[in-house]
Amino acid sequence: MVVKIYVSGISGNKEVKKRQQRVLMILDSKNVDYETIDITEPGKELDKEFMQSNSVGRDSKYPLPPQIFNEDEYCGDYEDFDMANELDELEKFLKITPPVSPEDISQDSKAQNNDVQENGNTSSREPSTDKDAATVKSESAEDRTDLPNDNDPLDGSKPTELDGGTKGNEEDVEQMEETGDKNEEKSDDQEKEE
Repeated sequence: MVVKIYVSGISGNKEVKKRQQRVLMILDSKNVDYETIDITEPGKELDKEFMQSNSVGRDSKYPLPPQIFNEDEYCGDYEDFDMANELDELEKFLKITPPVSPEDISQDSKAQNNDVQENGNTSSREPSTDKDAATVKSESAEDRTDLPNDNDPLDGSKPTELDGGTKGNEEDVEQMEETGDKNEEKSDDQEKEE
Protein backbone atom coordinates (compact mmCIF):
# COMPACT_ATOMS: atom_id res chain seq x y z
CA MET A 1 0.00 0.00 0.00
CA VAL A 2 1.26 3.43 -0.91
CA VAL A 3 0.68 6.59 1.07
CA LYS A 4 -0.50 9.33 -1.28
CA ILE A 5 -0.14 13.02 -0.48
CA TYR A 6 -2.30 15.34 -2.56
CA VAL A 7 -0.61 18.75 -2.84
CA SER A 8 -0.92 21.98 -4.80
CA GLY A 9 2.27 23.05 -6.54
CA ILE A 10 1.05 26.55 -7.43
CA SER A 11 -0.97 27.53 -4.38
CA GLY A 12 -0.94 31.22 -3.50
CA ASN A 13 -1.77 30.39 0.12
CA LYS A 14 1.42 30.47 2.22
CA GLU A 15 -0.19 28.40 4.96
CA VAL A 16 -1.00 25.61 2.50
CA LYS A 17 2.60 25.63 1.19
CA LYS A 18 4.00 25.51 4.73
CA ARG A 19 1.74 22.62 5.68
CA GLN A 20 2.62 20.64 2.55
CA GLN A 21 6.35 21.11 3.20
CA ARG A 22 5.97 20.06 6.82
CA VAL A 23 4.06 16.87 5.94
CA LEU A 24 6.66 15.86 3.35
CA MET A 25 9.55 16.71 5.70
CA ILE A 26 8.09 14.57 8.51
CA LEU A 27 7.42 11.63 6.19
CA ASP A 28 10.99 11.85 4.88
CA SER A 29 12.41 11.94 8.41
CA LYS A 30 10.36 8.86 9.37
CA ASN A 31 11.43 7.01 6.20
CA VAL A 32 7.83 6.53 5.06
CA ASP A 33 7.40 5.68 1.38
CA TYR A 34 4.88 8.01 -0.20
CA GLU A 35 3.72 9.34 -3.54
CA THR A 36 3.13 13.04 -4.09
CA ILE A 37 0.26 13.95 -6.40
CA ASP A 38 0.17 17.57 -7.55
CA ILE A 39 -3.47 18.29 -8.34
CA THR A 40 -2.58 21.51 -10.22
CA GLU A 41 -0.59 19.77 -12.97
CA PRO A 42 -2.24 19.32 -16.37
CA GLY A 43 -3.92 15.94 -16.69
CA LYS A 44 -4.48 15.54 -12.96
CA GLU A 45 -8.12 16.65 -13.00
CA LEU A 46 -9.34 13.17 -12.03
CA ASP A 47 -6.95 13.12 -9.07
CA LYS A 48 -8.23 16.55 -8.00
CA GLU A 49 -11.84 15.37 -8.21
CA PHE A 50 -10.97 12.20 -6.28
CA MET A 51 -9.29 14.22 -3.53
CA GLN A 52 -12.18 16.67 -3.24
CA SER A 53 -14.90 14.02 -3.25
CA ASN A 54 -13.18 11.70 -0.74
CA SER A 55 -11.74 14.28 1.67
CA VAL A 56 -13.34 16.34 4.39
CA GLY A 57 -13.23 20.15 4.14
CA ARG A 58 -12.82 21.92 7.45
CA ASP A 59 -13.09 25.70 7.00
CA SER A 60 -13.84 25.99 3.30
CA LYS A 61 -16.27 24.45 0.88
CA TYR A 62 -13.53 22.32 -0.70
CA PRO A 63 -10.84 20.45 1.18
CA LEU A 64 -7.45 22.14 0.88
CA PRO A 65 -4.19 20.32 0.28
CA PRO A 66 -2.38 18.55 1.76
CA GLN A 67 -4.80 15.62 1.95
CA ILE A 68 -3.43 12.22 2.92
CA PHE A 69 -4.62 8.84 1.63
CA ASN A 70 -3.39 5.27 1.89
CA GLU A 71 -4.10 4.06 -1.65
CA ASP A 72 -7.80 5.01 -1.97
CA GLU A 73 -8.52 5.06 1.78
CA TYR A 74 -8.75 8.53 3.34
CA CYS A 75 -6.45 9.11 6.31
CA GLY A 76 -6.97 12.82 7.01
CA ASP A 77 -5.79 16.36 6.39
CA TYR A 78 -2.88 18.36 7.78
CA GLU A 79 -4.44 18.88 11.20
CA ASP A 80 -5.15 15.16 11.61
CA PHE A 81 -1.61 14.37 10.43
CA ASP A 82 -0.07 16.87 12.83
CA MET A 83 -2.07 15.52 15.78
CA ALA A 84 -1.07 11.92 14.98
CA ASN A 85 2.57 13.01 14.73
CA GLU A 86 2.41 14.75 18.11
CA LEU A 87 0.84 11.65 19.72
CA ASP A 88 3.44 9.41 18.02
CA GLU A 89 0.66 7.51 16.23
CA LEU A 90 1.69 8.33 12.67
CA GLU A 91 1.81 4.69 11.50
CA LYS A 92 -1.70 4.14 12.84
CA PHE A 93 -2.91 7.36 11.18
CA LEU A 94 -1.34 6.40 7.83
CA LYS A 95 -2.76 2.88 8.20
CA ILE A 96 0.63 1.27 7.65
CA THR A 97 2.42 -1.36 9.66
CA PRO A 98 5.90 -0.60 10.94
CA PRO A 99 8.62 -2.17 8.83
CA VAL A 100 9.91 -5.42 10.29
CA SER A 101 13.52 -6.16 9.62
CA PRO A 102 14.65 -9.70 8.76
CA GLU A 103 16.78 -9.62 11.92
CA ASP A 104 13.68 -9.10 14.10
CA ILE A 105 11.94 -12.03 12.41
CA SER A 106 14.91 -14.36 12.80
CA GLN A 107 15.42 -13.37 16.46
CA ASP A 108 11.75 -13.97 17.21
CA SER A 109 11.75 -17.37 15.52
CA LYS A 110 14.98 -18.37 17.31
CA ALA A 111 13.42 -17.47 20.65
CA GLN A 112 10.36 -19.59 19.84
CA ASN A 113 12.52 -22.52 18.72
CA ASN A 114 14.56 -22.37 21.93
CA ASP A 115 11.37 -22.28 23.96
CA VAL A 116 10.02 -25.36 22.15
CA GLN A 117 13.28 -27.26 22.65
CA GLU A 118 13.37 -26.46 26.37
CA ASN A 119 9.75 -27.12 27.24
CA GLY A 120 8.11 -28.91 24.36
CA ASN A 121 5.63 -26.08 23.88
CA THR A 122 5.53 -22.34 23.42
CA SER A 123 3.01 -21.51 26.12
CA SER A 124 5.41 -21.35 29.06
CA ARG A 125 9.08 -20.77 29.68
CA GLU A 126 8.98 -22.43 33.11
CA PRO A 127 9.44 -26.19 33.31
CA SER A 128 6.65 -28.27 34.77
CA THR A 129 7.00 -28.62 38.54
CA ASP A 130 5.43 -32.09 38.52
CA LYS A 131 8.06 -33.38 36.11
CA ASP A 132 10.89 -31.80 38.13
CA ALA A 133 9.50 -33.17 41.38
CA ALA A 134 9.30 -36.69 39.90
CA THR A 135 12.91 -36.39 38.76
CA VAL A 136 14.01 -35.17 42.20
CA LYS A 137 12.02 -37.94 43.89
CA SER A 138 13.63 -40.65 41.73
CA GLU A 139 17.10 -39.18 42.27
CA SER A 140 16.65 -39.17 46.03
CA ALA A 141 15.49 -42.81 45.95
CA GLU A 142 18.61 -43.73 43.97
CA ASP A 143 20.80 -41.90 46.48
CA ARG A 144 19.29 -43.97 49.32
CA THR A 145 19.68 -47.34 47.58
CA ASP A 146 23.18 -46.88 46.17
CA LEU A 147 25.85 -48.69 48.12
CA PRO A 148 29.17 -46.92 48.51
CA ASN A 149 32.03 -48.24 46.43
CA ASP A 150 35.76 -47.79 46.68
CA ASN A 151 35.78 -44.84 44.26
CA ASP A 152 33.41 -42.72 46.36
CA PRO A 153 34.98 -39.98 48.47
CA LEU A 154 35.33 -40.70 52.21
CA ASP A 155 33.10 -37.83 53.33
CA GLY A 156 30.07 -39.52 51.74
CA SER A 157 29.42 -36.75 49.23
CA LYS A 158 28.75 -38.23 45.83
CA PRO A 159 29.00 -36.03 42.73
CA THR A 160 25.80 -36.04 40.72
CA GLU A 161 25.54 -34.75 37.18
CA LEU A 162 22.85 -32.12 36.79
CA ASP A 163 22.38 -29.66 33.92
CA GLY A 164 25.60 -30.73 32.24
CA GLY A 165 27.76 -29.94 35.27
CA THR A 166 28.82 -31.75 38.47
CA LYS A 167 27.52 -30.71 41.87
CA GLY A 168 27.86 -32.18 45.33
CA ASN A 169 25.10 -33.54 47.58
CA GLU A 170 24.68 -30.22 49.40
CA GLU A 171 23.75 -28.51 46.15
CA ASP A 172 21.44 -31.41 45.27
CA VAL A 173 19.61 -30.94 48.54
CA GLU A 174 19.25 -27.20 47.91
CA GLN A 175 17.90 -27.85 44.43
CA MET A 176 15.47 -30.47 45.73
CA GLU A 177 14.21 -28.00 48.30
CA GLU A 178 13.67 -25.34 45.64
CA THR A 179 11.92 -27.51 43.05
CA GLY A 180 10.27 -30.15 45.17
CA ASP A 181 8.88 -28.27 48.19
CA LYS A 182 5.33 -28.87 47.07
CA ASN A 183 5.73 -32.58 46.44
CA GLU A 184 7.80 -33.11 49.61
CA GLU A 185 4.91 -31.71 51.63
CA LYS A 186 2.61 -34.21 49.92
CA SER A 187 4.94 -37.12 50.63
CA ASP A 188 5.25 -36.08 54.31
CA ASP A 189 1.47 -36.01 54.57
CA GLN A 190 1.25 -39.44 52.94
CA GLU A 191 3.80 -40.89 55.38
CA LYS A 192 1.82 -39.52 58.32
CA GLU A 193 -1.34 -41.19 57.02
CA GLU A 194 0.43 -44.55 56.78
